[in-house]
Amino acid sequence: MAQKQEAKKTAKKVVHKKQQKKNAIKQISQGKAYVKASYNNTIVSITDMQGNVLAWASSGVVGFKGPKKATPYAATLIVKKVAEAVEQYGLKEVVVSVQGIGGGREAAIRALNAHGFNVTSIIDTTPIPHNGCRPPHRRRV
Repeated sequence: MAQKQEAKKTAKKVVHKKQQKKNAIKQISQGKAYVKASYNNTIVSITDMQGNVLAWASSGVVGFKGPKKATPYAATLIVKKVAEAVEQYGLKEVVVSVQGIGGGREAAIRALNAHGFNVTSIIDTTPIPHNGCRPPHRRRV
C-alpha cells in the first residue's frame, strides 16, 4: 500500500503543449484614426479600414493626471505612443475622425501628420443637438 502511494507521488503527468503558429503581421497601408477630445481627456485609436483596432492610447496611459490630460501636449505624446505601436503594420495613409471639443483636437491631427502618416481626410463627428431635450416644466410653489 505504501509503495503505491509513493509511486503516485513520484509519478508526474507529462502534459504536451500544442505549439500555435505565429500569425504573420499583416501589412496595412490604409487605416482610420479616431480622436476623442473631451474637456477632461483625449483618446486616440487607430484601426484598419474594417474597424479592427490596431492600437490605442489615452492621456492617462501616457502618464498624465488631472487637468493636464486634456492639453495639446498630452495629445502629441498620445499620438507618438500610438504611432510606435502601429509601426509594425506599415500604416501610411490615415482618415481622421475627430469627436469632441477638447484642447487636444488639432494637436492630435498635427501630430499624426508629423509622425509620418499621410492624413487624407478629416471628418468631424461631434454630436450636435438638433433642438435638444425637452426643457423642465415651470416650478409651481
